[in-house]
Amino acid sequence: MKKWIRPGLLLMAVILFSSFKSDKPAYRIFTADGKKAMFKDIVKQALKSDIVYFGELHNNPISHWLQLELVHSLYDGHSNRLILGAEMFERDDQVLLDEYTRGLISTKSFEGQARLWKNYKTDYKPLVEFAREKGLHFVASNIPRRYASIVHSQGFEGLDSLSGEARLWIAPLPVPYDATLSTYAAMMEMGGMSGHTSANFPKAQAIKDATMAHFILQSMDAGSLMLHFNGAYHSKNREGILWYVDQYRPGLRQMTIATVEQDSLDELEETYLNEADFIIVVPAAMTKTY
Repeated sequence: MKKWIRPGLLLMAVILFSSFKSDKPAYRIFTADGKKAMFKDIVKQALKSDIVYFGELHNNPISHWLQLELVHSLYDGHSNRLILGAEMFERDDQVLLDEYTRGLISTKSFEGQARLWKNYKTDYKPLVEFAREKGLHFVASNIPRRYASIVHSQGFEGLDSLSGEARLWIAPLPVPYDATLSTYAAMMEMGGMSGHTSANFPKAQAIKDATMAHFILQSMDAGSLMLHFNGAYHSKNREGILWYVDQYRPGLRQMTIATVEQDSLDELEETYLNEADFIIVVPAAMTKTY
């Protein structure tokens, strides 16, 4: 017996489909080769990885919302083997971060003493609070900015004058460095156009990448899953932090996520192909958190 669709239901379906087509999506996800993907695809591959880098646009609300959603999903699948880490916390604030996530100090003490980014309360606090609630380790992975400034002005050699205590907060010296990596070469070119012609310009980025790689690896045990939050450039093209991880401990399964802005979300623009394993495309007109 044939089943007929009632005309009223058919009309409703057409109206609903049309309304969905006219909606304004907040983001779309693509694979490295430009194929459309789903958030669940990110979760599935992340659970098979050792380190996942969520490359964000620092002031993009979609980045920060999806970061928190990914934390929830990976915690459900990986429980207490999940470790969080972030560029947004400098290594010499690790003690404060540990004390706070373990419930030893108050919110007022932590937020009053740690060097927090200006968008901490809206964008990163939810991640820290989740770590505190679930008892997860949260890694302050970045080099103290004052030492990155030394490299910017004096090169890697400027770090040789640091005390032994200060060196505990940076990657072991001397750090390897490849100026021909595309991201560093692009920085050198950008620096030339803006008047920053010194070869130290990309080296300041490299010492951040090396330090983040070092402390990511230092925090990991066998079977752990590290979810690291960083500006998309630090993991772009599987260079930056990933290159240093490969120097220090080759063979780890590393996965990358990038966030980019486009006028249209219909397809991934050619310039962003292969920038990461998954690329989150957000409308260029999206509001900013600062």
